[in-house]
Amino acid sequence: MRVLLWHVHGAWTTAFVNGPHSYVVPVTADRGPYGRGRARTYPWPDSVRELPPDQLASADPEVVILQRPEEYDLVAQWLGRRPGRDIPAVYVEHNTPRGDVPDTRHPFADQSDLTIVHVTHFNRLFWNCGSTPTTVIEHGIPDPGYRYTGELARQAVVVNEPVRRARVTGADLLPHFAPLAPLDVFGMGVTALPEHLGVPVTVHEDLPQAAMHTALARRRVYLHLNRWTSLGLSLLEAMSLGVPVVVLGSTEALEAVPPGAGIASTRLETLVEAARRLLADPAQATTVGRAGRDWAQHRYGLKRFLDDWDALLTEVVG
Repeated sequence: MRVLLWHVHGAWTTAFVNGPHSYVVPVTADRGPYGRGRARTYPWPDSVRELPPDQLASADPEVVILQRPEEYDLVAQWLGRRPGRDIPAVYVEHNTPRGDVPDTRHPFADQSDLTIVHVTHFNRLFWNCGSTPTTVIEHGIPDPGYRYTGELARQAVVVNEPVRRARVTGADLLPHFAPLAPLDVFGMGVTALPEHLGVPVTVHEDLPQAAMHTALARRRVYLHLNRWTSLGLSLLEAMSLGVPVVVLGSTEALEAVPPGAGIASTRLETLVEAARRLLADPAQATTVGRAGRDWAQHRYGLKRFLDDWDALLTEVVG
């Protein structure tokens, strides 16, 4: 099957393009948000081609995966075909709703010509999609392998744009953890974080995925403090690496980190104490991390994810 999609979320797209199809991603001269082309920091297979907008129609895609409202008009402009009418279309909703939660109306609510795929059950529950058909395909990730050493008694965090999105990402909570052990923050837009927080933080800007996995596995504990966000793939990757996780129990996190697979709570004091215990007890940290890896591989394995997508694409294309 020939699939057209945009490169929006690197980790999610990396899992998606590991399927058995051929994939086309738009590329523009500036490699801007609507034409990033192939990933540069994630390993993508040769089945993914990048094409400029004026060549997309010649690729004759059989289905389009939309991930942002603007892409609907771009398909019509670049292909001369209307999504859901002239070409089968699926809209992947990666995000929790914003605005008048829980009444936030989805941009594609009450449309019968496409399907909205939510990446978590929480998102499906909270978005008001009206009569538009909806389903859930939970995340799946390539197995990075068990790599945990925990040799560095440090705390790892993965977050993008933590200054602009401070309360959303929970970056404002990091000063509560700073007295326990050094903090390493990985992600995009993290360079201004130390000055913003006023506590010591070592930042690692936009590392390739493989290098970030290696670095995470050396840290004793992983902190996931997002208040209001969809399920972060970095959390599932940390669990799959065998890193013990301490997680703010909001949105889908309680589903992703059940008892025994990590520590999840909405009480900040509970999370700080859990991080303290794990930092002080490498054996317990290893035990918690192994349980987290077992759960992540069971629920968020790549095969299940790709099988779910194959079934949906077959149904949509007909």
